[in-house]
Amino acid sequence: MLSRIADSLFWLNRYMERADGILRVTKTHYILSLDKGLNGNLTWRPVLEMFTQHNDEKIELLENDTAAVLKELMIAADNNNSLKVILTRARENARGVQDHITKEVWEQVNQSYHAINQNALQELLSGDEAMEVMESFSRQTLLYTGVTDITMPRGMGWSFMNLGKYVERCLETIVITDKQFQQVGYNIDDTKDIMEWRYMLLALSGYELHLKTYRTTNYNYNVLHQALFNEDFTRSLVYSLTRIDKYLKDVVTEFNSPDHAALLRCFGRLRSKVQYMDIDNLNSLTLQEFLEEVKHDLLYFSKLLGQGFFSYS
Repeated sequence: MLSRIADSLFWLNRYMERADGILRVTKTHYILSLDKGLNGNLTWRPVLEMFTQHNDEKIELLENDTAAVLKELMIAADNNNSLKVILTRARENARGVQDHITKEVWEQVNQSYHAINQNALQELLSGDEAMEVMESFSRQTLLYTGVTDITMPRGMGWSFMNLGKYVERCLETIVITDKQFQQVGYNIDDTKDIMEWRYMLLALSGYELHLKTYRTTNYNYNVLHQALFNEDFTRSLVYSLTRIDKYLKDVVTEFNSPDHAALLRCFGRLRSKVQYMDIDNLNSLTLQEFLEEVKHDLLYFSKLLGQGFFSYS
């Protein structure tokens, strides 16, 4: 497989996974912001810090203006992490590899692209239809996941697509977890009620699983365990790293070289750092450092992956 094709397949799935993540976080925040009494003064600052590159002054201007924030996150052309920019980049990658993806996958990406470019979207996001718009795009990303899973052949293209998907998912989980624990000063021992963790769990699509899985009232540790170490939770770090390991070995087996052996060792160190971390060793002093290290190592692995397979310099 040409490196250009592998690169486009990798980034196609990364962008579509990122679109799904942004929509989940934005929808969750929008819903909780409507319940002013229960959630207090819930501003959009954390979301803007995650999905824009704005300075504090610009964030301060936007954080209490829901309509302006939705425009920024959904359709702003100058925000590299807006849904519009991400879907545009996904379509560009899909268009360049149409011979390597199924017709159904291309049509789904193309449909999402045209939906985000509707002229009436800005007006809809400013009114009562905002939630309906976000739900519609969430369904589009879910359809993409299903169509891709059902129709794509299980070859090298599939492996590169899933590498992109799970690298992006790992990063999203780290960012969302870090941002939520930042709100409580990374203080794991200061027990919060489960309602305090709804935002993070809903943003990771893990609230229902949490209620069904964890029986103790040590919610801080339970939430942290689910996000990082729960092997049955599809958005946990451990689960996503396990999937990366599977698809990385598939592509390395097909294209064996000394450089790729080094890439496997690099990833092995990253996976072991998470897999064998004792949650009891994480506290207000070590949690932030651990999340930062894992994020740094994952970005470094992604860089080596690009150099090894996509001809990045």
